[in-house]
Amino acid sequence: MRPERTAATGLGLALLSAATFGTSGIFARSLIDAGWSADAAVAARIGIAALALAVPALVAAKGRWDVVKRTAGTIGLFGLLAVAGAQVAFFNAVRYLPVGVALLIEYSGIVLVVLWMWAAHGQRPRRLTVAGAVTALLGLVLVLDLTGTGRIDPVGVLWGLGAAVGLAAYFVLSARIDPELPSTTLAAGGMAVGAVVLLALGAAGALPMRATFGTVEFGGTRMSWVVPVVGLSLVAAVVSYVAGIGAARILGAALSSFVGLTEVMFAVLFAWIVLSELPSVVQGAGGALIVAGIVLVRVDALRADKPQPNASTPRTLSRASLS
Repeated sequence: MRPERTAATGLGLALLSAATFGTSGIFARSLIDAGWSADAAVAARIGIAALALAVPALVAAKGRWDVVKRTAGTIGLFGLLAVAGAQVAFFNAVRYLPVGVALLIEYSGIVLVVLWMWAAHGQRPRRLTVAGAVTALLGLVLVLDLTGTGRIDPVGVLWGLGAAVGLAAYFVLSARIDPELPSTTLAAGGMAVGAVVLLALGAAGALPMRATFGTVEFGGTRMSWVVPVVGLSLVAAVVSYVAGIGAARILGAALSSFVGLTEVMFAVLFAWIVLSELPSVVQGAGGALIVAGIVLVRVDALRADKPQPNASTPRTLSRASLS
């Protein structure tokens, strides 16, 4: 496959992942408003998603059990940090902070990705990547339209930083895990581990697990609780995680993490359509800056893939350089 088509596929998967991740808020709100605890919503989301992916994951892993065995530790780490940890930390951050502030702290994880690649692998970010990071983060601030946040609770900040670590772990682990391990197997395994841990903590009384099974309000319409649960688990988990893992493998951790910023734009769009929450002019300007930041990072990645004129061998930033 031509490099241009491969890159286009990666970008398409990254945008699909961001869009489907962006639906989680509208599905989760209907459940939480109906009496569900955030931890129960997360457990249902990833537990059902793991069951839905079980058969495809087993089929994909057929004949590769040695790969599954040697990557079991990474799959477990992915489930703990990138799945359960990130989601639980974010929802707990929202208990203490405005949603916009919690989202901004979580998305600081994209900076952690760049810093990690620099510290652990010597991939020092170039000027365009730094410029893209600053531009995208500024755009994120505008999209979130942070005003009148008041006092910042340090407990919420700590939870938000935990979510940022989980988000960074999602991109880094997705990009560097053994390429022979199928994406569906990684996603299903990670979500199964996350669900088991959450349910175990709930059974031990460490996490509140409240759920109601009547009707809920979604988009101004009363419907069965099954509808948002299916949307939260299949659309906002199965599709989003599988597409996101595939994108990170093609694009690498840094670029896929920046494209993932568009999740906020999609979340605003879906809130506009379903909840009638119109985005402001400031948010529109922020969305443009996010796109500009992604373009800068993409241009930098393309420049890095070109052969250096004074080098004996081409210098590439491929997925192999992440391992």
